[in-house]
Amino acid sequence: MQNNMKKNITRTIKTILWITILIFSFKNYMYSQNDTKKGTFKTLTVTGHSGAHIYTGESLSEKLQYGYGGVNLKFSWVPNKEDDWSLDTGYAAYGIGFYTANIGDPEVFGNPHALFGFINFFLSKPYRRNVLELSPAFGLTYNLEPYNPETNPFNDAIGAKMAVYFSVDFVGAYKLNREIDLIYGVDFKHFSNGRTFTPNFGLNMFGFNGGMRYNFNTNQKRLDRDPYTTNVVSSRFMRPERPKTRKNDFNNSVDVYAALGVVQNEADKGTNRQFGTFSGTIDYRRYFNRMHGISAGLDFFFDNSLSEKYPETSDRFLLAFHYGYDFMFQRFDIRLNVGHYLTDDRGKGNFFLRPALQYEISKSFYAQFGLKTSAGAAADWIEFGVGIKPFKW
Repeated sequence: MQNNMKKNITRTIKTILWITILIFSFKNYMYSQNDTKKGTFKTLTVTGHSGAHIYTGESLSEKLQYGYGGVNLKFSWVPNKEDDWSLDTGYAAYGIGFYTANIGDPEVFGNPHALFGFINFFLSKPYRRNVLELSPAFGLTYNLEPYNPETNPFNDAIGAKMAVYFSVDFVGAYKLNREIDLIYGVDFKHFSNGRTFTPNFGLNMFGFNGGMRYNFNTNQKRLDRDPYTTNVVSSRFMRPERPKTRKNDFNNSVDVYAALGVVQNEADKGTNRQFGTFSGTIDYRRYFNRMHGISAGLDFFFDNSLSEKYPETSDRFLLAFHYGYDFMFQRFDIRLNVGHYLTDDRGKGNFFLRPALQYEISKSFYAQFGLKTSAGAAADWIEFGVGIKPFKW
């Protein structure tokens, strides 16, 4: 009987060992067969940037003639699940970044740094070795040296220590090996405080960039931590072909939006004197699908910075109409409106632009951050507001 028990125990131990070996082998097999889709995929990108200033001011041409140089550091998450984000954006990567640059004389401009969020839209087929990408970024620039009538009187570009950071990178990513990409391309960067402080000609930079990207899969440390192992998972996600853009939940809506802002007149530069603004809109929006749409509507503005030229409060109201294009992805919406005044423009020019970023809090409620311009592309004010969609069909 004892012999039988020993045999049974031995058989049980052998069975457990075989099952363990089979499970481990199957696990490794599955990683080797499907590792292009399993795991948590991330990237780390370092690029150098250099180019020229596109300057529209008056007193800094000599200070900006030698261009700029900078370094970008980006960390991104690469989605690998078939969810709303992946289907709407074609598996676009997203992340956070840090930018530092020498844009000219530090006594005039400071040593600017920026923190930002970004999205990488892939424009090429997934199986190509060289992939084209479009990467917009939005954030905050800090450590600037603003205008000061006594210590920095020539800086007519920036009136505050911090400014909005906006950039668009159009790059190619060439796969050198399983982990490293060669990055090359062109980019446009813009620093501006949207006339919250003056002067505000802003800083516009266009140039070239180049660098390296490291692709990695955090599942590697779960599978095998040995630095010399050949038991590896894929460091890249092999994204599927982009699916056809889906229909929106509704084809039409009426939106009502209200926003506030602050501005400073040129006469008050170097001080803390500011004025309030108000924007109200009623929009009709047509959704072709979950990515593309158009809109048109009416605008009601109040600009208290006009008080010095127009003492009567009623003269600071403006009525306008607008039309525009909407680019949507998941809960975000990049909007570009072109508008014209129906009343006297109060010296603001024949038309204005309103680029904006909208975030959908719910199907009926959203928040929006945007820039209204004056006389074309000059900043009029930055606005932040909320809106509702009372009618959808």
